[in-house]
Amino acid sequence: MKQIKIGFLGCGNMGRSLIGGLIGNGYPPELLCGADPDPGQRAQLARLFNIAVFADNVEAVREAAVVVLAVKPQAVGPSLLEVADTLKQRGPLLMSIAAGVRLSTISKNTSDKLPIVRVMPNTPALIQAGAAALYANEHVSSEQRELAESIMRSVGIAVWLDNEAKLDAVTALSGSGPAYFFLVMEVIEKAAIKLGLDKEQARLLTLETALGAAKMAMESNNDPATLRQQVSSPGGTTEQALQVLLKGDIEPLFYAALQAANDRSVELADEFGKD
Repeated sequence: MKQIKIGFLGCGNMGRSLIGGLIGNGYPPELLCGADPDPGQRAQLARLFNIAVFADNVEAVREAAVVVLAVKPQAVGPSLLEVADTLKQRGPLLMSIAAGVRLSTISKNTSDKLPIVRVMPNTPALIQAGAAALYANEHVSSEQRELAESIMRSVGIAVWLDNEAKLDAVTALSGSGPAYFFLVMEVIEKAAIKLGLDKEQARLLTLETALGAAKMAMESNNDPATLRQQVSSPGGTTEQALQVLLKGDIEPLFYAALQAANDRSVELADEFGKD
């Protein structure tokens, strides 16, 4: 990854995870800086990573070749207006990880010629196990695409989309997805306790089973349906359990859940796009 200066607007959990991931992968701290209105966030960032931190957003973007917009969606407009003149003059790559804020909304607050990449990350990025999708506008060069991808790969995997609207589906899948798996683990753990295991046993076995299944899926060339069939002996215990889940319409239930999240993502983007 080309070593250039990267400035972060917003130093909350996701901003800190990206900074930590970059430094953990050997990126020089002196080439990173951040801005945040919260003195506590600034102090924590300086203590953890020994990088320059500012209260003023303009200071963080003044020399940056890449600006990472990591503020909450409702703070995007005010944050961008504060640095709009600097962005127009310098034309850095702007990476937005603000959920639900479309490229058109970002351009409206900056410049219609600014290279912008929208990113939908997820919370496992906090432990360098994230899954992110990226979409670039027409002003982003191939080199800038590589930079954006490298930044996100510092905390997990990254995939490019060919249509910005698909970010709503990504929000429903990987953005909200960790909560779905937490819910599944929660209900399995509760069921195991009802069957007689104590809480500690149920939790440990549930978590390790989830981790093992995910690792098997990651390391296998087979799709989940094939893996499921491979561990389901005819007439066995697993088959009995799966029949109950399938009869309970688990597939249409999950589709309805993701559709609801997708629709809400579209609604929020419409709201954030209003003047």
